[in-house]
Amino acid sequence: LVAAARMGARCAYAGSLGDDELSRFVERRLRQEGISLDYVHRQAESRPVHSVLVVDEAHHTRTIFYDPRRAGRASPDWPPEELILASKVLFVDPYGIAGMLRAARVARAAGIPVVADVENPRAGEQLAELVELVDHLVVPLDFAQAGTGRQRAGEAAETLWNDRRKAVVVTCGADGCWYLGGEETRGLLHQPAYRVAVVDTTGCGDVFHGAYAAGSAEGLPLAERVRLASAAAALKAGRRGGQAGIPTREAVETFLKERSE
Repeated sequence: LVAAARMGARCAYAGSLGDDELSRFVERRLRQEGISLDYVHRQAESRPVHSVLVVDEAHHTRTIFYDPRRAGRASPDWPPEELILASKVLFVDPYGIAGMLRAARVARAAGIPVVADVENPRAGEQLAELVELVDHLVVPLDFAQAGTGRQRAGEAAETLWNDRRKAVVVTCGADGCWYLGGEETRGLLHQPAYRVAVVDTTGCGDVFHGAYAAGSAEGLPLAERVRLASAAAALKAGRRGGQAGIPTREAVETFLKERSE
């Protein structure tokens, strides 16, 4: 949501938050980014997922410790259907799968694009059902490989494609991404990664998703959405901080212009 907001999109968060310190921190941060919290579902026991990252600068590796217990989950009957129908893009994830399925069904029935952040293809039948409802499927290579049995990103993207989707994008970090969009692309295309001096890759996938969703809300063609998302993720990789390093739309457009000259 922060990435989409910095790309210029009007965003609202309709998930769950509690009354603990972490929930209040998340609220402050979202409000600072201009993201509406008018539709937050309040659950006293809910907590944001809290992660601790340990980085080995000598070996260039990282380990992420996270606690998903009591993570705020989508409510099965929230947000109101009229809010979903007023959206230009619905973004879902696996937290609170029943609520996510309900929201995705409402959106798809109304022709509203559904973008998702999913990471574990073997998480169960309900996740598989949610993935089938996603018509703009943007997934990392390891998800695509595990979900299709195909090792090559392009082949995995083609396997994930069906005529109920609008786009499939398989992201591969420094190798760029492979994508297709039916009649819009008339086949598989490759978007090379933009080269930057990498400082911190934390959140690059989230930034790609957010920028892609913002481009979808604007009605940008698929190739332009992918370029926007790729450039935003590249700029993020060159900056420290999961949210602090997310670029603005102006920075992304300047970056793209410089590389087209």
